[in-house]
Amino acid sequence: MKPPEIVNATQAELDELLAKAKPTFSTEQYLLLERVFGTFVYVMLSLQNAKTSIKRFQRMLFGHRTEHKRNVLERAAQADQSGESDALDADPVPALPGVVPVPVPRPPQPGHGRNAAQAYSGAPIVQCDHPDLESGDRCPQCDKGRVYDSPPRSIVKVVGQAPLGATVYKLQRLRCRLCDTVFTAPLPAAVASLPKYDSSCASMIALLRYGNGMPHFRLEGLQASLYVPLPDATQWDIVSKAVPAPRAVFHALIVQAAQAPLLHSDDTPMKVLSLMAERARAEADGVKPQALAINTSGIVAVVQEGNQPHRVVLFFTGHAHAGKNMERVLAHRAQELAPAMQMCDALAANVAGEFKTVLANCLTHGRRQVADVAEQFPEAARHVIEALAEVYKHDATCREDALSAGQRLSFHQQHSKPVMDDLALWMNEQFDKRLVEPNSGLGKALRYLIRHWDELTLFLRKAGAPLDNNLCERILKRAILHRKASMFYKTLTGAEVGDVYMSLIHTCRLCDVNPFEYLNALQHHAQDVITHAARWLPWNYREQLGGAAVS
Repeated sequence: MKPPEIVNATQAELDELLAKAKPTFSTEQYLLLERVFGTFVYVMLSLQNAKTSIKRFQRMLFGHRTEHKRNVLERAAQADQSGESDALDADPVPALPGVVPVPVPRPPQPGHGRNAAQAYSGAPIVQCDHPDLESGDRCPQCDKGRVYDSPPRSIVKVVGQAPLGATVYKLQRLRCRLCDTVFTAPLPAAVASLPKYDSSCASMIALLRYGNGMPHFRLEGLQASLYVPLPDATQWDIVSKAVPAPRAVFHALIVQAAQAPLLHSDDTPMKVLSLMAERARAEADGVKPQALAINTSGIVAVVQEGNQPHRVVLFFTGHAHAGKNMERVLAHRAQELAPAMQMCDALAANVAGEFKTVLANCLTHGRRQVADVAEQFPEAARHVIEALAEVYKHDATCREDALSAGQRLSFHQQHSKPVMDDLALWMNEQFDKRLVEPNSGLGKALRYLIRHWDELTLFLRKAGAPLDNNLCERILKRAILHRKASMFYKTLTGAEVGDVYMSLIHTCRLCDVNPFEYLNALQHHAQDVITHAARWLPWNYREQLGGAAVS
């Protein structure tokens, strides 16, 4: 399609056109033309606003998008009632309000923003005893009973502090007037052997950058404003020198993940400047680059150790897609183990080619394609979404009742299989009876579900198979946060360091382990970690410390 010529018209010119058109057109046609001109002015003014991004402009026109069942079906019902989906006499250009409606914020729920004292498990505890009473003393109120210990009342006091602090030691110097010999006071014995940057600096910088998306230059500005300067180049020097011990644990986590019965995987785009420069040079020389895409692959493995499952998070950045990185992990799988289950979306790049896996596809991806066309095909979308909602309700029941993998499989076979069988029959009937156009949005969404039906319904045949890939999607949001805040990695070395720290930090979070304490422990025992990395995983490292926390 040839792009149209961009027209710049003033409001006065448009009003003049409307005035000339009013006697010619009917009332309905004139109102339609007036709405078209109003839409044109509204869109042009919004696009000229420097503060309006494409996403914000989309929300202004169409409202906030969500895939929640209630909201999707509500939009579909509104479209169905207004006749926007199939009615031929529908108004093709809905009236555009002059003022963009602002949603009224909901009142905060009771207790919103408050945390119980138990949530502050990383804070020190100070025991305060009553100054006048002890257990067994007579009650001073009634002078008859005796007081005994009861559960203490907890009060939390929070203080602010800089991410990295510093102490300046001013050493007294004495000089002899005759021979000019200078005598300098020694440092305190407790700090004399310590380096300028404590090992905890690397832990905090890594946690801020790779755990929470704060780039080095932003931390540099924060520290400068607090008069404890820390240049961005120094930050990189600190974390890169401290990476050997975390890297050893990262390789141990790869081995652990390879033995898992279930692995989730997915990709998200990433920028690595050195790889982008190589690609640009190859294209300038007329050579086709071997790989164009640059991704961060996220792999989440559910490791069974005894009766306690652990979730291992692995990140890999480079040209390789999730399938290649999955091969890298499964290369360490023990040969006597059965093929692992792999949950991913239906892209071919996500499949581990050289190693056999039991493939499961994400049911949420299939549902999303139907939700995207819910306003155009409300009845069909409602049928699919409500059927899948019933399956998810059954899965929630399994979690609430803490059913084992085998019990969950039996429950789904009893309650979810009839629902999915009816849905498969209904979808095939839509095509057999020519009730849906195959190339329409709904047709493509239903064909996706039919084409990948075996992989989407693995949970009906395999114990422990998940319904969707949401676990990996949530983990990839951490890489997306890092990409949005830090923009890029400069080199592959920087990307590899980021993958190591990001993998450890988010594995700690899924294992309910304090990542700052854990990284400190790795630095304090770096030599032993490098030699015996399997003993220093997030879920067993305290055994090497005797159960004591590291601060």
